[in-house]
Amino acid sequence: MTADLLFWLLARATGVAAFVALLVAVTSGITLRTSVLDRIGPIRAWRELHSFATILWLPLGALHVLALVLDQTARVDPIDLVVPFRMEYGTLAIGLGTIALDLVLAVAITAPLRRRVPMGLWTAVHRLAYPAMALSFLHALLAGSDFSVPEVSAVLWSLAAAAAVLAGARVVWGRLPA
Repeated sequence: MTADLLFWLLARATGVAAFVALLVAVTSGITLRTSVLDRIGPIRAWRELHSFATILWLPLGALHVLALVLDQTARVDPIDLVVPFRMEYGTLAIGLGTIALDLVLAVAITAPLRRRVPMGLWTAVHRLAYPAMALSFLHALLAGSDFSVPEVSAVLWSLAAAAAVLAGARVVWGRLPA
């Protein structure tokens, strides 16, 4: 196995895993602000799941982009990780992933600052998780060859649909009654 193949496989595996962790983090975060899923578990369990998935996403996302930078076939420059639409290959797909990464990093960096910044600012930045989730899904759909695997596709579409339904309900109705 060549180094490039190893990095490509690592990028694919960590990309899918990071996407699942992000979907779980966003879905559990939405659940914390709604009461739709209160019967499934107490709010403390949802908070722990949200924290765990958020923390899990960080190393998975970092490994995903590191593997792509190290893969000589992909030819991803470090600047491509923060500046979207620079790549010649998969410009749209990779650009959407770059924007999603930028948004998720903004949310992750400000998350621990909740008590140190004005609540309105923290909330506005934290809500960037919604477009980040949508952009990550589009990135995975357009750039990820793993959507062609039925089992992977079923899991990713199911999680994305659940997150989209909860996000839509949250946006339209706010905090929902139990």
